[in-house]
Amino acid sequence: MQSGTTEPATPVIEIVINEELDAASVPRFAALLHEAVDLRPDNLVIDLTECPFVDAAAVGLLLDVHRRMFSHGGRLTLRSPGPRVSRTFRLARVDNVLNVQ
Repeated sequence: MQSGTTEPATPVIEIVINEELDAASVPRFAALLHEAVDLRPDNLVIDLTECPFVDAAAVGLLLDVHRRMFSHGGRLTLRSPGPRVSRTFRLARVDNVLNVQ
């Protein structure tokens, strides 16, 4: 008989972004998002309701977080991006890769 400890599952972690996600802010947000991914949640939800803008650096970060979540069986969900952010996702052609709700 083998005994071991199992870590409790973290079902959902939600993060609200209420400022621009751009090259200047990506390093700070990357640290936060990678810390959240390291907790291995089933679903990492990033609420973009109040995020006015994302740039290419932010799209790259979100793709990286998506890959890391997918690699351990988790899911990244981007919630309620505004029209400008949604347009950026469409132009970058990531709206079909990332789970945008």
